[in-house]
Amino acid sequence: MTRKKNPLITGVLGALVTTVIVIAVFGLCARTAGAMSVVPRVRDVKSPRDTVWPTREYHVLIASEAVDQVALVRFGPQGTEVVRTQQVGIMLADPDGPHGVAVSPDQQHYYVTTAHGMPYGSLWKYDARTSAYLGKVELGNFPATAQVSPDGRTVWVVNFNLHGDMVPSDVSVVRTHDLVEIARLRTCAMPHGSRLDPSGRRHYSACMMDDVVVEIDAEALEVSRHFRLAKGAEQGMTGAPTVQSSHAAHDMGGHGLTTPAAGSTTCSPTWAQPSADGRTLWIACNGTSDLVEIDVERWEMRRRIPARNGVYNLTVTRDGTKLIATNKRDQSVSVIDATSGHELVRLPTQRRVVHGVVVSDDDRYAFVSVEGVGSEPGTVEIIDLQALRTVARVDVGQMAGGIDVVALPR
Repeated sequence: MTRKKNPLITGVLGALVTTVIVIAVFGLCARTAGAMSVVPRVRDVKSPRDTVWPTREYHVLIASEAVDQVALVRFGPQGTEVVRTQQVGIMLADPDGPHGVAVSPDQQHYYVTTAHGMPYGSLWKYDARTSAYLGKVELGNFPATAQVSPDGRTVWVVNFNLHGDMVPSDVSVVRTHDLVEIARLRTCAMPHGSRLDPSGRRHYSACMMDDVVVEIDAEALEVSRHFRLAKGAEQGMTGAPTVQSSHAAHDMGGHGLTTPAAGSTTCSPTWAQPSADGRTLWIACNGTSDLVEIDVERWEMRRRIPARNGVYNLTVTRDGTKLIATNKRDQSVSVIDATSGHELVRLPTQRRVVHGVVVSDDDRYAFVSVEGVGSEPGTVEIIDLQALRTVARVDVGQMAGGIDVVALPR
């Protein structure tokens, strides 16, 4: 016997299903299109009273992982302000986690990595002037640091792979014009902060769990060399790394916040930074709180430079004279003389968990992202590299991480 359907129940269920679908599709479309909002302008929330504002405008993009947001911050004659925010991601119930931000050399586009996915993350492309969504491509597990090659043709993204066992992960190479992943190169466990040299011919990534830095030949698209970074056992090698160190000795969950055991020689590298001329490579050893300086041509260590507790990310001025380091466990930023290795100044940050740093195109200012803790907002701190002092701060979304300078039409 066939049971008759109750028209009232059928109607109610149909309406509920339709409502859920409409809400889901509306939310998905809004996020996929990269909904942009102009936020109430918050100016100079924590700037010194005697700040001398610049005579021109500077702009930076900052990704806030906890709120799926990229903010555009302006710093200029009128002070510091958040101009607009951009939502990035498609997951409605869980953050997609925008992590890395990379602006193209021609300043026309920017790219954002979202670390979370089901199970893989993605790389998103936007118009730099309007923040219009231009497409995305799925990559590997936990895409993190990103950089556009000097010729603008490719984006290089490390797949950090925070999930599961500590197994070798990879670096994705994506063609910019059509967002096609042209290569995925196996390197090491948890590749982190990575950078191309100024020529674009060599790519370096720090292997957080294997205590090595890996060099990729960007033209051949293959691993060419690696360098062991454990204190007292430094050694340059050809080819890809084959022997992994003990992963148990590393900070797997704290992202550089956990204090290492006393006497540890584990580098736990978190960033690889080529010099302005490409002849030198600096590695941030978060575990030993120092920098390994490598002669690129000879592939030998020149020296270890003492740094602050938990040194994390690095950048160098375009004139090659200053190295800027964020110190994750020290709640500070260091400006270092690149030639002597001496610290010129240590500047405490207002909030904890200091993350990324970039330098303006004229080498005048450094822009630092600070994640904050718990319900605290993220912060962008601005350092005058001539006066060697912090001159402005402005709040952005929680867990501010990836940051890059963008030149917008005046």
